[in-house]
Amino acid sequence: MKTLMLATATVIVCATTINAGAQTSTTSPMPAPKADADKNAPLPGANSFTEGQAKSRLEANGYSNVMGLKKDDDGVWKGTATHSGTQVNVSVDYRGNITRN
Repeated sequence: MKTLMLATATVIVCATTINAGAQTSTTSPMPAPKADADKNAPLPGANSFTEGQAKSRLEANGYSNVMGLKKDDDGVWKGTATHSGTQVNVSVDYRGNITRN
């Protein structure tokens, strides 16, 4: 009886391990599409980014010489920056969307 219980437990553990391994995927998941609202960025809203965080977000996305960031009445950080050698007006909304104005 003990042998039967041990054999049953072994089969269950092996089957669980094999099944769990079969569920892993080597392909990376598709990135989630941007929300429809992001197409309308910059979005007004309560922006919790600090000036430094907004600047860092811009710099992490290829902008340099970020200057004059001010949060407007809609909660959108606006300023100027350089991108690909061109000075542009930029905005960072409460979702972190970056837009050129």
